[in-house]
Amino acid sequence: MHRTPIIRREDEIISTMESTERMTTTEMYSTADYYDYTEPCIQESALNPMAMAAVFYLVFALGLLGNSMLLWMLLKIMRIKTMTDVCLLNLAVSDLITVFSLPLWALSTQGHLPDADWLCKLMVVTYQLGFYSGILFVMLMSIDRYLAIVHAVASLGARNLRYAVTASFVIWTVSFCAAFPASYFHKMIKDENLVAQCEWDPGNGSVKTWKLLLNFSQNTVGLFISLPVTVYCYVRIMLVLRRAKNSKRGRAMKLIFAIVAVFVVFWVPYNLAVFLQTLHDLEINYACNSNNQIITALSVTEAIALAHCCINPVIYAFVGEKFRKCLSKEFSKWLLCAKFYKPTSTYSKTSENETSNTPL
Repeated sequence: MHRTPIIRREDEIISTMESTERMTTTEMYSTADYYDYTEPCIQESALNPMAMAAVFYLVFALGLLGNSMLLWMLLKIMRIKTMTDVCLLNLAVSDLITVFSLPLWALSTQGHLPDADWLCKLMVVTYQLGFYSGILFVMLMSIDRYLAIVHAVASLGARNLRYAVTASFVIWTVSFCAAFPASYFHKMIKDENLVAQCEWDPGNGSVKTWKLLLNFSQNTVGLFISLPVTVYCYVRIMLVLRRAKNSKRGRAMKLIFAIVAVFVVFWVPYNLAVFLQTLHDLEINYACNSNNQIITALSVTEAIALAHCCINPVIYAFVGEKFRKCLSKEFSKWLLCAKFYKPTSTYSKTSENETSNTPL
């Protein structure tokens, strides 16, 4: 007779406990969400996309003009005779590969790149291939100049066309192997505004590991190998030239200083920015603000490094006396350029073993 109220009372107690438990659980999740919620980190550069696109187009125009002219002179006028010529030829091809990728990067910065994965991969692989091969051929040029001046007699057998072609083949193979993984892990990804960008594929689980490895390979080639070798070679060349009694010694030493300074100014900042990005990506919890600062630094230093492909024809070819005379002689054939470039009446032949009769 008294069991019904007892059952009702027990049901009320159970109902009250469940309600309390639900409230506690809800409050717990709400509190956790409140304290754990962080705004999503939007990776973006502080640079103006229009300004970056203008830089890419400018470098494209200047690099295409200078390297095409250098390639034309080597193949049509001067022919390929020495190891120096082979190095210059490959350096011009490397710079042209980089140059041809720049219009795609300009379109990408403005969000106008067509939504095609193959175009994204082509853009990345050409840029990476030009990056690695360009730095390695600059290093090979330094080694060639070092052997020609510091070890002139002992290096005669090692500076022939066969060794030059072999070294070039090795550099292109290493450059392609280093450039291919980056293109494999890139694809066109649409942001919240449905604008397609060529970025790392977030769907691949190993993309972070590969990104760190590729950053490390860039630093190894550009910062830990090429820079010390290039600086060492030209320092030794300068020491030899200081003891030489040559009327052109001062000019040659200034050119050496310019080559080293240009390499340091154009390539070292970019490699340092890549190194900082690697350290930053190794952190588990990092500030979004510092991440965007590194992205901005990468964009600036990358634009500076790309401009190097415009400078290479000037510092490695057109400064040489033989190149300047050949260029002047060819332009004098054109009536529109005759008043600016006059042919030299007395043209002294230079040795076929060197690209220029200057030490560089």
